[in-house]
Amino acid sequence: MNRGKPDHETSAAAMLEYIVGCKWSIRILTLIRQGVERPGAITRSIDGLTTKVQGDCLNKMVSFGILERIAYAEIPPRVEYKLTHFGQRFVSILDAVSELQHEIDTVKQDHKPVLETNDEQPSSSQKATRTE
Repeated sequence: MNRGKPDHETSAAAMLEYIVGCKWSIRILTLIRQGVERPGAITRSIDGLTTKVQGDCLNKMVSFGILERIAYAEIPPRVEYKLTHFGQRFVSILDAVSELQHEIDTVKQDHKPVLETNDEQPSSSQKATRTE
């Protein structure tokens, strides 16, 4: 196992593509950042997430070095996932994408076209002149 170091065979772009392209990975990372670190709690927190798919996502993020898997020698066994230092840097990219989306949404709100309520065209005296 990789022990929290990034898989140098995988590019950062490929990691980002996997995380963004996966329906569950961003939600799982969000929960882990919020302190939900145990697999059972993660599964219960996300409707529709199966343990198999969750395990695949977690294992992939561990192999990327984004997450660290910590297994405690207890009975019953206990496993937790935490962001690695690399993972904290990696999720800052996701934060930047989220901020960019917020900016895009704000611009879209500010520039919504005003719909005409009638089909009449303004007369030449009603047309605004444009100066540049």
